[in-house]
Amino acid sequence: MYQQQPSGTVDRARDLRRNATDAEKKLWAGLRRAFPELRFRRQVPVGPYFVDFLSVRAGLVIEVDGGQHDADAAYDARRTVVLNQQGFRVERFWNDDVLTNLDGVLQRVAALVADVREGESA
Repeated sequence: MYQQQPSGTVDRARDLRRNATDAEKKLWAGLRRAFPELRFRRQVPVGPYFVDFLSVRAGLVIEVDGGQHDADAAYDARRTVVLNQQGFRVERFWNDDVLTNLDGVLQRVAALVADVREGESA
C-alpha cells in the first residue's frame, strides 16, 4: 500500500500509530481480539487519506471520530466518497461510543462483516 505514496507517508503512519487516542487504542485491542481473521491494520494510507482501521479482507474502513468531525462533516463526506470509490465500506464511531460501549461497537462491526466470516468458515 505504500509503494505509490508520497515521501513521508510511512513516517506519518508511524506517528499516527504512536499517538493513538484512548478510543483508538481500545478499539484496536477489541478488533484484534474479536476479528483476528480479518487482519485489521491501523493508520493505513488509502489514496490521499489515512484511515484509522482497515480490513482489506472485509473491505471495511473504520473511523473513530472525536468532536472535531462534527464541525467538518463535509470533509468527512468527501472522504467517504473517495474511500467508497476505492471499494471500501466506511463505518464511523464516536470516541465516546468506543470508550463507553465497546461491546456494542464490536457487535456492529460483527454485523458488517458477517458475510466475510461465514465465507471463511465454509
